[in-house]
Amino acid sequence: MSEWPVLIAGGGIGGLTLALCLAEHGCPALVFEQAPELGELGAGIQLSPNCVRVLHWLGLEDALQAKAFLPQAMQFRHWRSGRVIAQQALGEAAQRKYGFPYYHIHRGDLLDLLANAAARPGIALRTGMPVEGLEQDAKSVTVHLREGRCRGRALVGADGIRSAVRASLFGPEAPLFTGNVAWRMLVPSERLPASRIPPAAVCWWGPGRHFVHYYVRSGALVNVLCVVEKAGWEVESWTARGEWQELKEDFAGWHEDVQLLIDGADRDSLRKWALFDRSPMPRWSRGRATLLGDACHPMLPFMAQGAAMAIEDAAALSRCLSGPDQLAEALRRYEALRRPRTALVQRHSRRNAKLFHLSGIQAWLRDRAAGPMIGRVTERLFRYDATN
Repeated sequence: MSEWPVLIAGGGIGGLTLALCLAEHGCPALVFEQAPELGELGAGIQLSPNCVRVLHWLGLEDALQAKAFLPQAMQFRHWRSGRVIAQQALGEAAQRKYGFPYYHIHRGDLLDLLANAAARPGIALRTGMPVEGLEQDAKSVTVHLREGRCRGRALVGADGIRSAVRASLFGPEAPLFTGNVAWRMLVPSERLPASRIPPAAVCWWGPGRHFVHYYVRSGALVNVLCVVEKAGWEVESWTARGEWQELKEDFAGWHEDVQLLIDGADRDSLRKWALFDRSPMPRWSRGRATLLGDACHPMLPFMAQGAAMAIEDAAALSRCLSGPDQLAEALRRYEALRRPRTALVQRHSRRNAKLFHLSGIQAWLRDRAAGPMIGRVTERLFRYDATN
């Protein structure tokens, strides 16, 4: 195996997890992050057993338990009455059934614990260094940086939905607006009536929109993500501020628990962005370069699996790169392992964008089938082992 490191563009969840997985296999990694310091805007993330398996394998169990919240259930509720349409036990039940827990965690907390774990031999992290281009030959790949160049054994673009590595390999891409606009916000738990919001991942289904909430920061905050079908605002940015009054109007008439969360929101945390869709890519690799996470399979946030898929990618790719295969064969094997699964999750997420927003007789039929449907999907998702 070459002593040159694997170069990783992107120091987010996927890139840092890959560096840690490579280090476990004895492969050096060099991570380039374009931001001047590691950090991520406040938002929650759900970590299901399929990706928690990888994080525990990396030795992060204690750090996760110190920062995360352990939900007791996943619930789907009627937008106006609050009736529980379907639910699935999590907590100890998930641990017994799948071998690993289901966590809720603040994205910033997850990034911090990954970065702390990456302060180890075999991993180098350089911030303020976007990858601006690349060139490769039969033996190595070279990335162009703002100040010089760097040579490595392989390059992995883990640089997100607007991946510069993907554009360099395959050209620019024009995403399609889905007709959905997403909101996210954080609600301090102290602003809510005690025990009113259940310790669960709750998704309220309603005509043309849905509303998701769950605890993070050991229960100190409630993370909210909600999606509304609307046109005329197509800004694809996690940082654009939203107007509280517009959000309030979007969910007028919804259940009082939804109103409590909107009214209690930290308005400085309110963000709004348009949801764009991208079809599964027919290939992720070219030469000595490949892609990971949102760079190759960005997905709509309707299955809570975006970060999980990137974490799974990292485990699978590290195994392939540490094996006896030549690099080209290792990357082919990585794609063969990961492309069918991530494409399936992309399709399910796209389907859920319609399923969650049904009304009338269609919503009634959906509700009758919801329990068995959710059980089948989670069984297939949660039992997957990317480490084996």
